[in-house]
Amino acid sequence: MMHRFANPTRFMRVANAILPWCAGLTVLFLAAGLYLGLFRSPADYQQGETVRIMYIHVPSAYMAMFIYAAMAVSSAMALIWKHPLADMIARASAPIGACFTFVTLLTGSLWGQPMWGTWWVWDARLTSVLILFFVYIGYIALVNAFDDPARGAKPAAILALVGAVNLPIIKFSVDWWNTLHQPASVVTMEGPKIDPAMLWPLAFMAVGFNLYYISVGILRLRGEIAAARIRNLQLGLTHG
Repeated sequence: MMHRFANPTRFMRVANAILPWCAGLTVLFLAAGLYLGLFRSPADYQQGETVRIMYIHVPSAYMAMFIYAAMAVSSAMALIWKHPLADMIARASAPIGACFTFVTLLTGSLWGQPMWGTWWVWDARLTSVLILFFVYIGYIALVNAFDDPARGAKPAAILALVGAVNLPIIKFSVDWWNTLHQPASVVTMEGPKIDPAMLWPLAFMAVGFNLYYISVGILRLRGEIAAARIRNLQLGLTHG
């Protein structure tokens, strides 16, 4: 399967076919999630209406880690199997993941001010997510540091793999250290520890954000493939 879709034309034929469905479902899931989260779910007995920030914050944090994991897998495929689309997928994903990470930090600060009395603390979870944001920015800067992206592909892939070490630190930081950040309540060994009235909006938003990533990722990948073809044509004309 991996080598079957190594051809950019074949891959984009499939991707373009699913793009309208993904875009439409993105709107539906996000609309349902926002409606349930903002208007149907109850206020928290401790956090009050501030709890509604989590319907953006929690799915964004999940996507920040998920997209980086996808980048790391793509980078490994590029380094090991020289998959022609792997580097492009990682490059197309990086700005989307950086945006989700920024939203995570922003909404976390908006929640932290009324709950903790401060916009920011050097908490293990917050600090490790900030590091993830800087790694995203470093990756984007590295792949754009060369006129020919192929020259920056290998060092960027290595950076993506090294940065993946931060993912388990983010996940388990609340268990390994004494932090202000609350422990996991959605994905736990015992199952979700959150009321279904709050769990469903989170689930809809998480699915919507995943579909958004696929939709925008396809559009960005289409641009990466087109840019690569233009560079190849220019290179051919130069040598000709």
